[in-house]
Amino acid sequence: MIANKIAWDDTVLPFQLDNADVRGRVARLDGVLDGILKQHNYPPVVEALVAEMACLTALIGQTIKLRWKLSLQVQSKGPVRMIATDYYGPTEEGEPARIRAYASYDEDRIDNALAPIDHIGQGYFAVLIDQGPDMQPYQGIAPLNATSLSAAAEGYFAQSEQLPTRFSINFGRSVEPGGRGEYWRAGGVMLQHMPKASPFTSGEGGSGEGGTLTASDLVHGDDEENWNRANILLDSVEELELIGPTVSPTDLLIRLFHEEQPRVFDSQVVKFGCTCSEERVRQTLSIYSAKDLTHMLTDDGRITADCQFCGAHYDLDPATVGKDAVQPEGGSDEQQD
Repeated sequence: MIANKIAWDDTVLPFQLDNADVRGRVARLDGVLDGILKQHNYPPVVEALVAEMACLTALIGQTIKLRWKLSLQVQSKGPVRMIATDYYGPTEEGEPARIRAYASYDEDRIDNALAPIDHIGQGYFAVLIDQGPDMQPYQGIAPLNATSLSAAAEGYFAQSEQLPTRFSINFGRSVEPGGRGEYWRAGGVMLQHMPKASPFTSGEGGSGEGGTLTASDLVHGDDEENWNRANILLDSVEELELIGPTVSPTDLLIRLFHEEQPRVFDSQVVKFGCTCSEERVRQTLSIYSAKDLTHMLTDDGRITADCQFCGAHYDLDPATVGKDAVQPEGGSDEQQD
Protein backbone atom coordinates (compact mmCIF):
# COMPACT_ATOMS: atom_id res chain seq x y z
CA MET A 1 0.00 0.00 0.00
CA ILE A 2 2.80 2.41 0.90
CA ALA A 3 4.68 1.63 -2.31
CA ASN A 4 1.50 2.17 -4.32
CA LYS A 5 0.95 5.56 -2.67
CA ILE A 6 4.52 6.70 -3.27
CA ALA A 7 4.44 5.58 -6.90
CA TRP A 8 1.44 7.74 -7.75
CA ASP A 9 1.98 10.79 -5.54
CA ASP A 10 2.73 13.99 -7.48
CA THR A 11 1.75 12.51 -10.83
CA VAL A 12 -0.84 13.13 -13.53
CA LEU A 13 -2.13 10.09 -15.43
CA PRO A 14 -3.80 10.77 -18.80
CA PHE A 15 -6.43 8.32 -20.01
CA GLN A 16 -9.12 7.85 -22.64
CA LEU A 17 -12.54 6.20 -22.47
CA ASP A 18 -12.75 4.54 -25.86
CA ASN A 19 -16.45 3.67 -25.63
CA ALA A 20 -17.48 7.19 -24.68
CA ASP A 21 -15.14 9.28 -26.85
CA VAL A 22 -13.95 11.03 -23.68
CA ARG A 23 -10.43 11.77 -22.51
CA GLY A 24 -9.23 12.72 -19.05
CA ARG A 25 -6.57 12.87 -16.39
CA VAL A 26 -6.15 11.72 -12.80
CA ALA A 27 -3.93 13.85 -10.56
CA ARG A 28 -2.46 13.16 -7.13
CA LEU A 29 -0.60 15.95 -5.30
CA ASP A 30 1.35 15.39 -2.11
CA GLY A 31 4.88 16.75 -1.82
CA VAL A 32 4.35 19.31 -4.57
CA LEU A 33 1.36 20.77 -2.71
CA ASP A 34 3.32 20.78 0.53
CA GLY A 35 6.11 22.61 -1.32
CA ILE A 36 3.67 25.25 -2.53
CA LEU A 37 1.94 25.88 0.79
CA LYS A 38 4.93 25.75 3.14
CA GLN A 39 6.35 28.87 1.46
CA HIS A 40 3.54 30.88 3.05
CA ASN A 41 1.49 31.16 6.21
CA TYR A 42 -1.98 31.18 4.67
CA PRO A 43 -5.18 30.88 6.70
CA PRO A 44 -6.79 27.42 6.26
CA VAL A 45 -9.49 28.68 3.86
CA VAL A 46 -6.84 30.25 1.62
CA GLU A 47 -4.77 27.06 1.73
CA ALA A 48 -7.84 25.13 0.59
CA LEU A 49 -8.40 27.45 -2.39
CA VAL A 50 -4.72 27.25 -3.39
CA ALA A 51 -4.87 23.44 -3.07
CA GLU A 52 -7.87 23.28 -5.42
CA MET A 53 -6.22 25.68 -7.87
CA ALA A 54 -2.97 23.68 -7.83
CA CYS A 55 -4.87 20.48 -8.63
CA LEU A 56 -6.70 22.19 -11.48
CA THR A 57 -3.35 23.44 -12.78
CA ALA A 58 -1.85 19.95 -12.76
CA LEU A 59 -4.86 18.44 -14.53
CA ILE A 60 -5.04 21.13 -17.22
CA GLY A 61 -1.29 21.63 -17.58
CA GLN A 62 -0.51 18.02 -18.45
CA THR A 63 -1.69 18.66 -22.02
CA ILE A 64 0.78 21.45 -22.85
CA LYS A 65 3.90 20.73 -24.86
CA LEU A 66 7.53 20.59 -23.78
CA ARG A 67 8.87 23.91 -22.45
CA TRP A 68 5.48 25.63 -22.67
CA LYS A 69 4.04 27.48 -19.70
CA LEU A 70 0.43 27.40 -18.51
CA SER A 71 -0.79 30.08 -16.09
CA LEU A 72 -4.14 30.08 -14.33
CA GLN A 73 -5.38 33.11 -12.46
CA VAL A 74 -8.40 34.05 -10.40
CA GLN A 75 -9.12 37.76 -9.93
CA SER A 76 -11.83 38.43 -7.37
CA LYS A 77 -13.53 41.24 -5.47
CA GLY A 78 -13.84 38.95 -2.45
CA PRO A 79 -11.50 38.61 0.54
CA VAL A 80 -9.21 36.44 -1.62
CA ARG A 81 -8.27 38.95 -4.30
CA MET A 82 -6.08 36.76 -6.48
CA ILE A 83 -4.80 33.22 -6.88
CA ALA A 84 -2.08 32.66 -9.46
CA THR A 85 -0.52 29.38 -10.55
CA ASP A 86 2.09 28.43 -13.13
CA TYR A 87 2.74 25.04 -14.74
CA TYR A 88 6.03 24.67 -16.62
CA GLY A 89 6.08 21.84 -19.12
CA PRO A 90 9.03 19.43 -18.94
CA THR A 91 12.22 20.59 -20.61
CA GLU A 92 12.72 17.09 -22.04
CA GLU A 93 10.62 13.94 -22.47
CA GLY A 94 10.54 12.02 -19.21
CA GLU A 95 11.48 15.03 -17.09
CA PRO A 96 9.14 16.36 -14.36
CA ALA A 97 6.87 19.34 -14.88
CA ARG A 98 6.96 22.14 -12.30
CA ILE A 99 4.14 23.93 -10.48
CA ARG A 100 4.11 27.04 -8.32
CA ALA A 101 1.25 29.08 -6.80
CA TYR A 102 0.43 31.95 -4.49
CA ALA A 103 -2.59 33.89 -3.24
CA SER A 104 -3.24 37.51 -2.34
CA TYR A 105 -5.94 38.23 0.24
CA ASP A 106 -7.30 40.74 2.77
CA GLU A 107 -6.52 39.19 6.13
CA ASP A 108 -9.11 41.29 7.97
CA ARG A 109 -11.89 39.87 5.76
CA ILE A 110 -10.97 36.20 6.16
CA ASP A 111 -13.46 34.13 8.18
CA ASN A 112 -12.38 30.52 8.70
CA ALA A 113 -15.92 29.67 9.80
CA LEU A 114 -17.08 30.20 6.20
CA ALA A 115 -16.48 27.87 3.27
CA PRO A 116 -13.36 28.64 1.21
CA ILE A 117 -15.38 29.48 -1.92
CA ASP A 118 -17.32 32.11 0.08
CA HIS A 119 -14.11 34.16 0.05
CA ILE A 120 -14.22 34.47 -3.73
CA GLY A 121 -16.38 37.31 -5.03
CA GLN A 122 -17.23 38.54 -8.48
CA GLY A 123 -14.38 38.34 -10.93
CA TYR A 124 -12.91 36.14 -13.61
CA PHE A 125 -10.98 32.93 -14.22
CA ALA A 126 -8.15 33.36 -16.73
CA VAL A 127 -5.97 30.93 -18.70
CA LEU A 128 -2.69 31.97 -20.35
CA ILE A 129 -0.49 29.69 -22.46
CA ASP A 130 3.02 30.86 -23.29
CA GLN A 131 4.44 28.87 -26.20
CA GLY A 132 7.90 30.39 -25.98
CA PRO A 133 9.89 33.13 -27.74
CA ASP A 134 8.51 34.61 -30.97
CA MET A 135 5.07 33.07 -30.33
CA GLN A 136 1.95 35.03 -29.44
CA PRO A 137 0.64 33.95 -26.01
CA TYR A 138 -2.91 32.62 -25.86
CA GLN A 139 -5.27 34.10 -23.27
CA GLY A 140 -8.88 33.28 -22.42
CA ILE A 141 -11.17 34.32 -19.58
CA ALA A 142 -14.48 33.23 -18.09
CA PRO A 143 -16.62 34.61 -15.26
CA LEU A 144 -16.13 33.11 -11.83
CA ASN A 145 -18.72 30.58 -10.69
CA ALA A 146 -19.79 30.96 -7.08
CA THR A 147 -19.92 27.20 -6.45
CA SER A 148 -16.22 26.31 -6.87
CA LEU A 149 -13.04 27.12 -8.73
CA SER A 150 -13.51 23.84 -10.60
CA ALA A 151 -16.89 25.04 -11.86
CA ALA A 152 -15.23 28.25 -13.09
CA ALA A 153 -12.70 26.15 -15.02
CA GLU A 154 -15.53 24.07 -16.52
CA GLY A 155 -17.17 27.32 -17.63
CA TYR A 156 -13.96 28.47 -19.24
CA PHE A 157 -13.64 25.31 -21.37
CA ALA A 158 -17.29 25.42 -22.39
CA GLN A 159 -17.22 29.10 -23.30
CA SER A 160 -13.71 29.63 -24.71
CA GLU A 161 -12.85 26.17 -26.05
CA GLN A 162 -16.37 24.80 -26.61
CA LEU A 163 -15.30 21.54 -24.99
CA PRO A 164 -17.57 19.86 -22.42
CA THR A 165 -15.33 19.46 -19.38
CA ARG A 166 -15.89 18.13 -15.88
CA PHE A 167 -13.69 18.21 -12.77
CA SER A 168 -14.09 16.23 -9.57
CA ILE A 169 -11.51 17.38 -7.04
CA ASN A 170 -10.95 16.76 -3.35
CA PHE A 171 -8.36 18.27 -1.04
CA GLY A 172 -7.67 18.55 2.66
CA ARG A 173 -5.33 17.92 5.53
CA SER A 174 -4.27 14.30 5.87
CA VAL A 175 -2.92 12.40 8.86
CA GLU A 176 -1.42 8.94 8.65
CA PRO A 177 -0.52 6.70 11.61
CA GLY A 178 3.20 6.95 12.29
CA GLY A 179 3.57 9.48 9.48
CA ARG A 180 4.92 13.01 9.25
CA GLY A 181 1.99 14.65 10.99
CA GLU A 182 -0.78 16.69 9.41
CA TYR A 183 -0.20 17.77 5.82
CA TRP A 184 -2.18 18.73 2.70
CA ARG A 185 -3.11 16.36 -0.08
CA ALA A 186 -5.19 16.90 -3.19
CA GLY A 187 -6.46 14.72 -5.99
CA GLY A 188 -8.90 14.88 -8.83
CA VAL A 189 -10.26 13.59 -12.10
CA MET A 190 -10.79 15.65 -15.24
CA LEU A 191 -13.12 14.50 -18.01
CA GLN A 192 -13.28 16.19 -21.40
CA HIS A 193 -15.22 15.31 -24.51
CA MET A 194 -13.02 14.74 -27.53
CA PRO A 195 -12.97 17.90 -29.71
CA LYS A 196 -15.65 18.02 -32.38
CA ALA A 197 -17.09 20.87 -34.38
CA SER A 198 -20.76 21.36 -33.57
CA PRO A 199 -23.18 23.31 -35.77
CA PHE A 200 -25.39 23.95 -32.74
CA THR A 201 -22.97 26.06 -30.67
CA SER A 202 -22.70 29.82 -30.68
CA GLY A 203 -20.62 32.40 -28.88
CA GLU A 204 -23.70 33.84 -27.18
CA GLY A 205 -24.72 30.65 -25.37
CA GLY A 206 -26.32 27.94 -27.44
CA SER A 207 -28.97 27.35 -24.79
CA GLY A 208 -30.51 30.70 -25.64
CA GLU A 209 -29.70 32.15 -22.24
CA GLY A 210 -27.35 34.71 -23.79
CA GLY A 211 -24.60 33.72 -21.36
CA THR A 212 -22.20 30.90 -20.57
CA LEU A 213 -22.31 27.74 -22.68
CA THR A 214 -23.00 24.44 -20.97
CA ALA A 215 -22.36 20.82 -21.96
CA SER A 216 -25.91 20.51 -23.32
CA ASP A 217 -25.09 23.30 -25.79
CA LEU A 218 -22.03 21.44 -27.07
CA VAL A 219 -22.94 17.76 -27.47
CA HIS A 220 -26.02 16.13 -28.99
CA GLY A 221 -27.36 12.68 -29.83
CA ASP A 222 -25.01 9.80 -29.07
CA ASP A 223 -22.28 12.21 -27.94
CA GLU A 224 -24.58 13.68 -25.31
CA GLU A 225 -25.59 10.23 -24.10
CA ASN A 226 -21.94 9.13 -23.84
CA TRP A 227 -20.96 12.33 -22.03
CA ASN A 228 -23.82 12.06 -19.55
CA ARG A 229 -23.00 8.42 -18.85
CA ALA A 230 -19.34 9.23 -18.11
CA ASN A 231 -20.44 12.01 -15.74
CA ILE A 232 -22.86 9.73 -13.90
CA LEU A 233 -20.03 7.23 -13.39
CA LEU A 234 -17.74 9.98 -12.12
CA ASP A 235 -20.45 11.06 -9.67
CA SER A 236 -19.98 7.73 -7.88
CA VAL A 237 -16.39 8.54 -6.91
CA GLU A 238 -15.67 8.80 -3.19
CA GLU A 239 -13.68 11.68 -1.74
CA LEU A 240 -10.96 9.45 -0.31
CA GLU A 241 -10.59 7.74 -3.68
CA LEU A 242 -9.74 11.11 -5.26
CA ILE A 243 -7.04 11.95 -2.71
CA GLY A 244 -5.94 8.37 -3.06
CA PRO A 245 -3.54 7.31 -0.31
CA THR A 246 -4.60 3.70 -0.91
CA VAL A 247 -6.34 3.62 -4.33
CA SER A 248 -4.09 3.91 -7.36
CA PRO A 249 -5.29 5.96 -10.36
CA THR A 250 -5.42 2.83 -12.52
CA ASP A 251 -7.57 1.00 -9.96
CA LEU A 252 -9.79 4.06 -9.69
CA LEU A 253 -10.31 4.20 -13.46
CA ILE A 254 -11.22 0.51 -13.58
CA ARG A 255 -13.71 0.90 -10.73
CA LEU A 256 -15.37 3.97 -12.26
CA PHE A 257 -15.18 3.33 -15.98
CA HIS A 258 -14.51 -0.35 -16.65
CA GLU A 259 -17.44 -0.59 -19.09
CA GLU A 260 -16.07 2.38 -21.07
CA GLN A 261 -12.77 0.59 -21.82
CA PRO A 262 -10.34 3.03 -20.14
CA ARG A 263 -6.93 3.26 -21.81
CA VAL A 264 -4.05 4.92 -19.97
CA PHE A 265 -0.96 6.68 -21.28
CA ASP A 266 2.39 7.60 -19.75
CA SER A 267 2.07 9.45 -16.46
CA GLN A 268 3.65 12.87 -15.90
CA VAL A 269 5.59 13.60 -12.72
CA VAL A 270 5.12 17.09 -11.24
CA LYS A 271 7.27 18.92 -8.70
CA PHE A 272 7.27 22.26 -6.96
CA GLY A 273 9.51 24.65 -8.85
CA CYS A 274 10.05 28.39 -9.14
CA THR A 275 11.83 30.26 -11.94
CA CYS A 276 12.75 33.38 -9.97
CA SER A 277 16.42 34.36 -9.89
CA GLU A 278 18.66 37.33 -9.19
CA GLU A 279 19.28 37.65 -12.93
CA ARG A 280 15.54 38.06 -13.56
CA VAL A 281 15.31 40.74 -10.88
CA ARG A 282 18.20 42.60 -12.49
CA GLN A 283 16.54 42.34 -15.91
CA THR A 284 13.33 43.79 -14.50
CA LEU A 285 15.23 46.74 -12.98
CA SER A 286 17.35 47.34 -16.07
CA ILE A 287 14.88 49.89 -17.48
CA TYR A 288 15.29 52.26 -14.51
CA SER A 289 17.82 55.06 -14.21
CA ALA A 290 19.88 55.67 -11.07
CA LYS A 291 17.51 58.55 -10.22
CA ASP A 292 14.47 56.27 -10.55
CA LEU A 293 16.07 53.68 -8.29
CA THR A 294 16.47 56.18 -5.46
CA HIS A 295 12.70 55.95 -4.93
CA MET A 296 12.97 52.19 -4.40
CA LEU A 297 15.69 52.17 -1.74
CA THR A 298 15.21 50.65 1.68
CA ASP A 299 16.16 52.57 4.81
CA ASP A 300 19.66 51.13 4.62
CA GLY A 301 20.07 52.11 0.96
CA ARG A 302 19.52 48.74 -0.70
CA ILE A 303 17.23 47.43 -3.46
CA THR A 304 15.21 44.43 -2.32
CA ALA A 305 12.73 42.13 -4.02
CA ASP A 306 10.70 39.18 -2.78
CA CYS A 307 9.27 36.36 -4.89
CA GLN A 308 5.58 35.93 -4.13
CA PHE A 309 5.67 32.30 -5.25
CA CYS A 310 8.58 30.83 -3.30
CA GLY A 311 9.47 33.57 -0.80
CA ALA A 312 13.03 34.06 -2.06
CA HIS A 313 14.48 37.41 -0.95
CA TYR A 314 16.92 39.37 -3.09
CA ASP A 315 19.09 42.14 -1.61
CA LEU A 316 21.01 44.18 -4.20
CA ASP A 317 23.41 47.08 -4.26
CA PRO A 318 21.59 49.86 -6.21
CA ALA A 319 24.85 50.80 -7.96
CA THR A 320 24.85 47.38 -9.66
CA VAL A 321 21.33 47.50 -11.16
CA GLY A 322 19.44 49.65 -13.65
CA LYS A 323 20.55 51.49 -16.77
CA ASP A 324 23.66 52.88 -15.09
CA ALA A 325 24.70 49.66 -13.39
CA VAL A 326 28.32 48.85 -12.65
CA GLN A 327 29.53 45.27 -12.31
CA PRO A 328 29.69 44.36 -8.61
CA GLU A 329 33.08 43.32 -7.29
CA GLY A 330 33.36 39.57 -6.94
CA GLY A 331 30.21 38.91 -9.03
CA SER A 332 26.51 39.27 -8.25
CA ASP A 333 25.11 40.10 -4.86
CA GLU A 334 24.01 37.08 -2.89
CA GLN A 335 20.43 35.95 -2.59
CA GLN A 336 19.14 35.77 0.97
CA ASP A 337 16.43 33.18 1.73
